[in-house]
Amino acid sequence: MRDLSVPPPRAAGPGRSGRTGRHLVGWVWMRVSGAVLVVLVLAHLTVNLVLGDGINAINFALVAGRWSNPFWQLWSLVMLWLAMLHGAHGMSTIIDDYAETPRTRLWLKGLLLAATVVTLVLGSLVVLTFDPCPPTADPGLLPSFCAEADSRAPGARP
Repeated sequence: MRDLSVPPPRAAGPGRSGRTGRHLVGWVWMRVSGAVLVVLVLAHLTVNLVLGDGINAINFALVAGRWSNPFWQLWSLVMLWLAMLHGAHGMSTIIDDYAETPRTRLWLKGLLLAATVVTLVLGSLVVLTFDPCPPTADPGLLPSFCAEADSRAPGARP
């Protein structure tokens, strides 16, 4: 049995040097997406925790207020997609390095693809179809604009 703490050496040959083709694209993707994610996440934390009222202010009303704005929906979607694709690419690299047989590699990458697609689809649906003013919610937990919409017309929503 081989030592799993050290990845196996990559086979030499055309396109296998790690500096051309899809390997170069993957290498660039990880650096660019990682840098963008750092900026997005730090800005997200700054806006929500430092500039806001801290952790105690994070509740349904805050999320509903943010996700009623297309800017924050797009921000959340970009973070979701970048994080999932960045993480899936990293896991794919780990599978390539440590899966012993092509069959194992195929199964693991299939499971990784399925998990990535399900997470992206469900996460995107949550962000894009989020209703900030659900009709059965406790009015004390809703953002202030929901009460304003209810006072204008019955059943009206922003």
